[in-house]
Amino acid sequence: MPENPVYDVVGIGFGPSNLALAIAMAEHNETAEHNETGQPVSGLFLERQPRFGWHRGMLIEDATMQVSFLKDLVTMRNPNSDFSFLSYLHSADRLVDFINQKSLFPLRVEFHDYLEWAATRLDHTVRYGNEVIAVRPVTEGGTVESFDVTARHGNETTTCRARNLVFAVGLEPHLPDGATLSGRVWHNRDLLGRVERLGEDPRRVAVVGAGQSAAEVTKFLHDRFPRTEVCGVFSRYGYSPSDDSPFANRVFDPDAVDHFYTAPEHVKEMILDYHSNTNYSVVDTDLIEELYRRTYQEKVLGTPRLRLFNVSRVVEAVEAGDSVRTTVESLATHEKTVLDCDIVVYATGYRPVDPLRLLGDLGALCRRDERDRPVVARDYRVRTDAELRCGLYLQGSTEHTHGISSSLLSTTAVRAGQILESITARQAAPRAALAMSAWSAP
Repeated sequence: MPENPVYDVVGIGFGPSNLALAIAMAEHNETAEHNETGQPVSGLFLERQPRFGWHRGMLIEDATMQVSFLKDLVTMRNPNSDFSFLSYLHSADRLVDFINQKSLFPLRVEFHDYLEWAATRLDHTVRYGNEVIAVRPVTEGGTVESFDVTARHGNETTTCRARNLVFAVGLEPHLPDGATLSGRVWHNRDLLGRVERLGEDPRRVAVVGAGQSAAEVTKFLHDRFPRTEVCGVFSRYGYSPSDDSPFANRVFDPDAVDHFYTAPEHVKEMILDYHSNTNYSVVDTDLIEELYRRTYQEKVLGTPRLRLFNVSRVVEAVEAGDSVRTTVESLATHEKTVLDCDIVVYATGYRPVDPLRLLGDLGALCRRDERDRPVVARDYRVRTDAELRCGLYLQGSTEHTHGISSSLLSTTAVRAGQILESITARQAAPRAALAMSAWSAP
């Protein structure tokens, strides 16, 4: 038997996506008696981290958001919400100061503080330090009507029951083939924590990658260690600018999700290809220009400390004593350069994880396409066989069905509202049918 009550919604993961859903649920419940369903929605969120955190390892002091503050947790869904970024600024007595800086893009540190501020207000709906280890079906009359969700906290496990599951498990760090993390080989996800634990300034570091994170890490290390040689390694000829022009940015509009969802497969692939430069392996123009200015200045002064190996790749990184012998190969000439580095940082991005892997044998009831990707309805519900009647919803891992904004902040607020609408509508349908049957009975 479950150790806890039956919840309408259990969310697996509590990053920005499920935080936005928790807010939508709280606001729905405040006005439940006035909305169409007339019913509050009960929910619980399980998060394996010990506290709320969103890319903490990359909260570099001067790094700014690449998305407008208006695309916060709520504004695109409910501009009147008191969970907005503007409400946060007002509570922190910084609203006027923020307005005066004339920018849509807050510091990443500040936006993270906003997320923590919102999450703290919903602490009662979250169990931190709880890693979900199993999801089992609860069958009634031959159909799966709910799930038993088991989570591990330390040496103990607890189980709760859910009518709907919402997966927001995020992404996992990606490394090139052959790369292995260690005390001297990092992924940028862990940057700040690892840097703080360094006993002394490194002599040389290498940063692998060509995207925004790689460029930010390169600048950060160049600033942080004024006598350290910083080597950037990437396969492009140079850092490529992100396309944040107004028309291109429309690919992140909520309406763009509808257009993408209904488009033929070849059109979806075309859209993703055309507009990958809005998000993938691209860098803000200001940061590109700053890094170029530094390389030129050092060339003039004869003190080259920032070295960029373009059209290149790391073919080997072997730890030897107190360094990592890193072999960089030019893709154009095949010339190899050996760099003895104290640290190698891979800023090589993230990849989606299979959100349904926790389901075990139950996953066989979830439909998949010819590429083994989940088949997902417009309301973000996984399509399942008829015997699985409860809801499985995805926040993330839906780029193939819903477009490029699936794992980004741009549509988080709207997506959370759509998922909640789907859950409440499906729960209201049986009650409506029961009421109709009682009304029409002789």
